[in-house]
Amino acid sequence: MHELDPDDLPSIRRLATVTADDVHALARILVDCVEAGASVSFMLPLPIHKAEAFWQKIADAVERGERALLVAEDEEGLVGTVHLVLDQPENQPHRADLSKLLVMRRARRRGIGDALMRGAEQLALQCGKSLLVLDTASSDAERLYERLGWQRCGVIPGYALLPDGGLCDTTFFYRELHN
Repeated sequence: MHELDPDDLPSIRRLATVTADDVHALARILVDCVEAGASVSFMLPLPIHKAEAFWQKIADAVERGERALLVAEDEEGLVGTVHLVLDQPENQPHRADLSKLLVMRRARRRGIGDALMRGAEQLALQCGKSLLVLDTASSDAERLYERLGWQRCGVIPGYALLPDGGLCDTTFFYRELHN
């Protein structure tokens, strides 16, 4: 792996309000990732209007305080995102789900996924969460999560479909957070 120059890293920021332009940019990220084969709840072909409808729902949940959204941005615009599902059952106020870690193909291998994950962990602590959980169907993501100290819980075979229709396994992880 090549050495990362800190000046080449995109900025990571929280979106407290999600604009129509943000929704469109996030939809482009989602479409790009699904077209690259990411199993993130959507099938091919993924029309931009369907991706925008998904992100508008997330934007509405951010507005209500049910989710917290981080984005990564470089000189060309938004290139990555991850969000926390903060709204949990009343017996799980200490927990959040980490969801939709997405990085556009053109921006991969630059430390963006790592930066988004670290940002999400810090944001979770700021939101009063001490336990994060996630699931993934990506071996690349599994390596990132393990490198960052996430604990693998197990694998469910044939849990979901890949965007082209083939079955894929899903691995579940958790991470206990400490100040």
